[in-house]
Amino acid sequence: MDLAKLLKKVNSDLEISEFKLERTEKVKRTTAILLEETIEELEQKRKAIEETNAALSRSLEELKATQSQLIQSEKMASLGELTAGIAHEIQNPLNFVNNFSEVSNELIDEMNGEIEKGDLEEAKAIASDIKQNLEKIHHHGTRADAIVKGMLQHSRSSSGVKEPTDINALADEYLRLAYHGLRAKDKTFNATLETEFDESIGKISVVPQEMGRVILNLITNAFYVVHEKSSVALAQQDRYEPTVFVSTKKTGNQVLISVKDNGNGIPKKVLGKIFQPFFTTKPTGQGTGLGLSLSYDIMKAHGGELKVETKEGEGTEFVIQLPLG
Repeated sequence: MDLAKLLKKVNSDLEISEFKLERTEKVKRTTAILLEETIEELEQKRKAIEETNAALSRSLEELKATQSQLIQSEKMASLGELTAGIAHEIQNPLNFVNNFSEVSNELIDEMNGEIEKGDLEEAKAIASDIKQNLEKIHHHGTRADAIVKGMLQHSRSSSGVKEPTDINALADEYLRLAYHGLRAKDKTFNATLETEFDESIGKISVVPQEMGRVILNLITNAFYVVHEKSSVALAQQDRYEPTVFVSTKKTGNQVLISVKDNGNGIPKKVLGKIFQPFFTTKPTGQGTGLGLSLSYDIMKAHGGELKVETKEGEGTEFVIQLPLG
C-alpha cells in the first residue's frame, strides 16, 4: 500500500474514532442527565412514601383508638342489657331481707314479753325462730352481695388472669339477668328458659369477666331472635313458644357450653360473616356488629373455639368449646 492510501485510511479511521468518541460523550451526557432525573424522581418518591407512611401510621392510630372506643361501647352496651335485670334480680333478696328483719323485730318484742311472763320455753322457741330468720337474712344478703359483685366484675376491665370459675353458676346467672333485663324493657316478652348443667364439671380456669361477656352475648342474641320471631308470630296469630336452652357438658378433655334458641336461624348467605367485625343482621342502631367478633377472639385467647349450627326457620345453637387445664 502506498503512502497516500495509508494516510487516507488513517484519516478515515481517525474520523470514525472521533465520531464514536463524540457519540460516546453524547451517550454519557444523556445518561448523566437521565441519572440525575432518576435520582430526583426517586427522591421525590422516597419523600412521598415517607409522607404516605406517616399518614398510614396516623390512620392506624386513629383506627386503634376507634376500635378501643367501639369495644368499650360494646362492653357498655352489654352492661346496659344487664342493668335492668340486675335491678329486678337484686330486688328479690332485698325484699326477703326487709321482710325477715321486720318479722324478727316483732318476734323480739314477743320474746321479751314471754321473758317478762317467766315463760322461758316459749322465749327459747321464739329465739329459735329469730335465729332461723337471721340465717335467711344472711343467705339473701349474701345473694344480693354476689349479684353486685357480678355486676362490678362484668363492668371492670379484665385483668386477663384466669381464675377457677363455676361455669354452671356463671351461665345460670347471666341467663336470668339477661331475661329480666329484656322483660324490664318489654313487659310483653315471655320465653321458656331451659337449662341442663353437668355438675361433674366443677370449676375450670378462665378469665371470668371475659367468659361472662361471651356467655351473656350469646344469651342476649338468643333472646333477641326469639323475641323477633315471637313478635311476628303474634302479629300473624301463629302459635309459637319462644325458648332459650343453656347447657354445659364435660366431654373428654374439654367443656362444652351451649346456647340454643328456636328462632328463625341464620341465612346461609350470611353464615360465613357472623364472626366478622361490624357485621350484624340487626337493624341500624340495634347492634354494633362486634359482639360475636369479640366473643370469637376471647375464645381463641382461651385456647378454645366458638362454633355455630343453624337451620333456617328452626333455630340456632352456639357452642363454646373450652379446654380443661
